Amino acid sequence: MLKINPKFFFFILLIGLAFKGNAQVLSQKLNANWSFQEQDNAKWYPAKVPGEVHVDLMANKLIPDPFYRDNEKKVQWIEKENWDYKSTFSVLPTVFKKQRIELIFDGLDTYADVYLNGKLILQANNMFRQWKIDVKKLVRLKDNKLLIRFRSAQNTVDSLSKADLPYFIPDNPRAYVRKAQFHFGWDWGPKLTGCGIWKEVRLEGYDHKLLEKPFVAPINVELVQQPDDKGTSFYFKIDGKPVYMKGANYIPSDAFVTRMTKNDYRKMLLMAKDANMNMLRVWGGGIYESDDFYDLCDSLGIHVWQDFMFAGAMVPGNKAFFDNVREEVKYQVKRLRHHKSIVLWCGNNEVDEAFNRWGWQNQFRIPPKDSAKLWNDYIRLFRDSIPKWIKEVDGSRPYISSSPKYGWGVKNSFTEGDSHYWGVWWGNEDFEVFEKKTGRFVSEYGMQAMPNYSSILKFTQPQDRYLFSEILKDHQKAGNGFAKLNVYLKNYMIDSAKISRLSVEDYTYLTQCVQYYGFKNMILIHQSKAPYNMGSLLWQLNDCWPVASWSITDYYNRTPKAAWYAVKEAYRDDAKPGDVVKPKDLKLSNPKITYQIKGNQIILKSSSFAKYVFVDIVGYAGKLSDNYFDLLAGKEKIVTFDKKDLKAKEIEVKVKSLWDVVNK
Repeated sequence: MLKINPKFFFFILLIGLAFKGNAQVLSQKLNANWSFQEQDNAKWYPAKVPGEVHVDLMANKLIPDPFYRDNEKKVQWIEKENWDYKSTFSVLPTVFKKQRIELIFDGLDTYADVYLNGKLILQANNMFRQWKIDVKKLVRLKDNKLLIRFRSAQNTVDSLSKADLPYFIPDNPRAYVRKAQFHFGWDWGPKLTGCGIWKEVRLEGYDHKLLEKPFVAPINVELVQQPDDKGTSFYFKIDGKPVYMKGANYIPSDAFVTRMTKNDYRKMLLMAKDANMNMLRVWGGGIYESDDFYDLCDSLGIHVWQDFMFAGAMVPGNKAFFDNVREEVKYQVKRLRHHKSIVLWCGNNEVDEAFNRWGWQNQFRIPPKDSAKLWNDYIRLFRDSIPKWIKEVDGSRPYISSSPKYGWGVKNSFTEGDSHYWGVWWGNEDFEVFEKKTGRFVSEYGMQAMPNYSSILKFTQPQDRYLFSEILKDHQKAGNGFAKLNVYLKNYMIDSAKISRLSVEDYTYLTQCVQYYGFKNMILIHQSKAPYNMGSLLWQLNDCWPVASWSITDYYNRTPKAAWYAVKEAYRDDAKPGDVVKPKDLKLSNPKITYQIKGNQIILKSSSFAKYVFVDIVGYAGKLSDNYFDLLAGKEKIVTFDKKDLKAKEIEVKVKSLWDVVNK
C-alpha cells in the first residue's frame, strides 16, 4: 500500500488553493458616471449605460418622444451626427493589484473609437461583438478618463456604398454594417438609426484565468429533412421525439432595445406561453437577444429558432467583413450555446429568396459579372463559412443557411424546406388558400391589424383621429397597408361602401376582428395537415412601437390584440374546428348585450347570437380571460380580469359586437 506523507499532501493542497486564488477573476462594473454630447458641441449631458443616444436625448428633454404623432420625422437628424460618451472612474484596489486587467465592452453600437487616458485603444465596428482590451499598463488607481467617439452609422454605410459604385450591394447600404438592420427602418418599424453603449462595460482583473470548461450540449435536437413520397420532410425531433412547433416570429420588443427589463421580457414571453406556443423564431433583422430572454425561454419550455443577424440584403465579400462576422458568430454561439431553448441556427432571413426572386438584378440593373460575385459571396458566407465557424464552438445543433428555402411563388416551397407564405397579405389571397398551399414548416405568414385603440389615443391628438390621416399613415409602414387591410375587410367583414364611413375606433375593431379570423383559420388549416406540416410560426408575436402591423400583441403594456385570443385557442391541443361561414355572411341581429360586474368578473348575456364581443375596461393594462368571443343567446359568459392591472378605482366597461359596428 502506497503511503503519502501528510506534509507533502498539505503542501500540494496549499499550491492548489494558491492557484485557485490567483485564477480568481474580479469584476468591476463601469456603468455609472457617464455623460454624452453631440460631437464637438462642448455641452455635456448625463447619460445612461447601458443605453442609446435617442433615449439619452429624451431623458434630457432634448428631443420629443419619437413614437408620438409624426415625431419620428423630427428626429432624423440624429443619425447624421457623431456622438461622444465619456466617464471618469477609479479602479478598485483589489482589481488594480491583479497582474492583468481587461476593459470589456459587451456591446458598442457600432462605429466607435475608444480612448483611455488619452490613448486610442480600440476601433469597434460591430454591434454584436464583445470587445476586450488589455489596459493594465494604462489604468491608474484613480482619475481614469474613458472617452468613446461614435461615428454616424448612416453616414458610414452611405460612404462605403458610394465608394463601391458602380458595384452595388442590394438592397440597402445597411448591408455594409454589423448593426441591427431594423434600426434602418422596416415595414413595421421606425427609422431610428442611433448609437450608444448598449451593453455593460466592466473591468476584469486576474492573475491566471481559469480554463474554459468543455462544452456539453444541453439538448438533443435533430432537424429531420428526409425525402418522402410528397417531397422532403422538415420537422424537429427533441430528445428523439417529433414535435409540432406552434409559435411566432419575435422581433425586438422595443425600437430602443436597452429599455427592455427582465420583467418586460417575462411579460412578453408569458404572452407566448399563455397562447400555447412552444417556439419563437428570433428574426434576423433584430438583435441576438439578452440573456434574460433565453433564460426565460429555457424555464418556460419555449424552443428558439435563432437567426443570425442578416435580413433582406446581400453582403460584402471582402476579408475584413468576413473576419468581422466570424468573430461575431463564434462569440454569439459561445454566449448562447448553453441554453437548452435554442434548437436551430439559421444563417439569414430571406436573403436567398430575395436575390433569386425579388427582381433585384433588373431593378438595380446589376451586370451579370457583379451578380455572379454577389451570389458567390453569399454562398461563401452562409453555406461555407458560417456553418464551419459554428461547428468550431457548437456541433450539437442543426444549421440551415437561409429562411425560407424557397419563396412563396415557387412550387417547391410547399414540398420541402421551411416556407414564408405571403400570398395572404402581399398577394391579397384569402386565408383559405392554405388548404392547397401549406408547406412542410410554415415559418412566416400573417395578417395585419391596427394597434389597440388605447394605443392610438396615446400617439394621436383628436384632430388626427380620422381614417387614413397623415398621423395614422406615419404609423402604418407597410406598402399600401391600408389598401390591403381594406381588401380583407371587404372580403370578410363589411360591405366596401361602408369602410370609408367608419370611425377610427370601429375601423380598429374590424381590422382586429379580421386578424382574429385569419390567424385562427390559418393555424387550424396548418395543423390539420400534420404530419405533412410540422410547424406554424405566425408573423409576428410583438411590436417595437405603436403601429399597424401583423403583431398579435400591442406595444404598450404588451396587451393582447384580438388575434392573441384566437391564437391561444387555435394552438390548444384540443382546438375546435375552424369557421365555415365568413363573418360578413352571418345573419346577425341586435344582441342587446347586458353585463354586470362582480369582483373581478364581468358577466355578460345577450338576447341573440353575438359575434366578436369585445369587452374593453378603460385604462386596463392586463389581459382578460377571453375577448372577441362569440356569445350564444341567453347563455351567460364570465370574463375575469386582474385588478392589479387596473389603476382606476371605478371600473368603466365598454362592450361592442360585430353587429354594432356593421349596422351603424
